[in-house]
Amino acid sequence: MKKKEEKKEFQPVNGDDLVVFIQDDAAKKQIHQKIKKVRKTREPKKIVLKEFAALDFETANRYPTSICSVGVVIVKDGQIIDKIYHLVKPEPEFYNYFNTRIHGLSDKDTQNARNFKEVWTEIDKKIGNLPLVAHNNVFERGCLKAAHQMYQMYYPNYPIHCTCQGSRKVYPDLENHKLNTVAAHCGYDLTNHHNALADAEACAYIAMKVFAE
Repeated sequence: MKKKEEKKEFQPVNGDDLVVFIQDDAAKKQIHQKIKKVRKTREPKKIVLKEFAALDFETANRYPTSICSVGVVIVKDGQIIDKIYHLVKPEPEFYNYFNTRIHGLSDKDTQNARNFKEVWTEIDKKIGNLPLVAHNNVFERGCLKAAHQMYQMYYPNYPIHCTCQGSRKVYPDLENHKLNTVAAHCGYDLTNHHNALADAEACAYIAMKVFAE
């Protein structure tokens, strides 16, 4: 009686970078190797910022181009060295009731304001090559890109670090990671929430903590 051939399963051979599976096919008398790369997951490097510009936008309506106010706080060597606040004529130029309820601005506040291109050109000179930080960098980046595109301005791909994400790593046990909650934990009393300059300053205080060495 012919002896039943024993089926051999793949046998893993562990290595630092590879896991090799060897199959012995008796019929073909060949050895086949199947190689699967094992990717090592690396912990993201801690972001350390000694100088930066904290940024906050408020918008008039649901369009990201409708920036109606901007606040910027510049930090160098752990100290706030400049604060910038401007009202901006939004585009499109109308205010949504919900947005006005949040930040308190309306058409009467910005009807004589400069447009984004004029305001940002002035701010950009003060920011220079500083990295930007924002408490919701997706929102600020979206507004910044959309406004640059609308006014046909060159967009230099500003690096914008998120203090919300940073605070989740540094302070994982907080009740929540909203701007006012994290700011209070970092020693800043955000009494004028949704004022662009106050929010930018709160963001700066958080960044000085969560992006410290």
